[in-house]
Amino acid sequence: MKNIALLAGGFTGEYEVSLNSAGNIANNLDKTKYNVYIILINRDRWFYERGSERFDVDKNDFSLTLDGQKIKFDFAFITIHGTPGEDGKMQGYLDIIGVPYNTCDVTTSAITMNKAYTKTIVHGIHGLNTAKSIRLFKKDGHDIGTIASALKFPLFIKPNNGGSSVGMSKVHTVGELPAAIDKAFHEDSEILIEEFIKGREFSRGIARLNGKVVVLPATEIISKTEFFDYEAKYTAGASEEITPADLSQAKDAQIAEIITEVYLRLNCRGMARVDFILLDDTQEFYFIEINTTPGQSSASLIPQQVRAAGMDLGEFYGELIEGGL
Repeated sequence: MKNIALLAGGFTGEYEVSLNSAGNIANNLDKTKYNVYIILINRDRWFYERGSERFDVDKNDFSLTLDGQKIKFDFAFITIHGTPGEDGKMQGYLDIIGVPYNTCDVTTSAITMNKAYTKTIVHGIHGLNTAKSIRLFKKDGHDIGTIASALKFPLFIKPNNGGSSVGMSKVHTVGELPAAIDKAFHEDSEILIEEFIKGREFSRGIARLNGKVVVLPATEIISKTEFFDYEAKYTAGASEEITPADLSQAKDAQIAEIITEVYLRLNCRGMARVDFILLDDTQEFYFIEINTTPGQSSASLIPQQVRAAGMDLGEFYGELIEGGL
């Protein structure tokens, strides 16, 4: 039996979402192979909860002492959305103490949290397009007129780091820009202003299983709000998700090829999810972002896609552990 530390929580507004992910992973993992301990990570402490008791993790060797017995972890399964689980910080700690984990390495985790850097690296992949954008830093002055003349409205304003859709706005006029910029700067010290791409929105998982890169079926997201923000993502009925998406065989294959290239070029490990848009008129592929610790609650996109592929979710998570080991 292997001891698995399932790391959940984190320092962002997605703390609760992460707990849902952890609960679903724990429920699905094979109990005859793995002893799973959900370890909650917050700014003050890392701990394991048993009933009303809390047991702190010894960060010197990443262990837990229960009933006088020391438990050493064979593997860390990170399901923290945002910092410190998605941006490379936790990966760096685990590398130092020599515990294998399920996600991308430090460098890839840090880069993929930064939307602008990621777009620069994937630029040039055949068939992949990215929206025209400007990056702003909080410490610099920004001229609204310059921004408005450089990009075509409507515009998306979003924090550059973080994958949670918090702080996003869509604006149609110059007058709306200052408030939207302030809102995004409230979440991050650098933000991205991007031209709005009109088309069908999709999300698609990819993972290395048994040494092979496997692209999961795509999900189409039909948002009833103006765009798929945090509220649409986590409010029941605010968006419709269709898995597998209605795509022609040729289009489906082309997308799978592009996503595989993105995964390889960014040196990803474990599972990731790529969000993209297909342009209404030309059906061209526009890359939005890649998420390296995607949500895993039972209704989340990756579990939907794993089921649509005819795979067992417990086996899928087991493969990610075995691949990391």
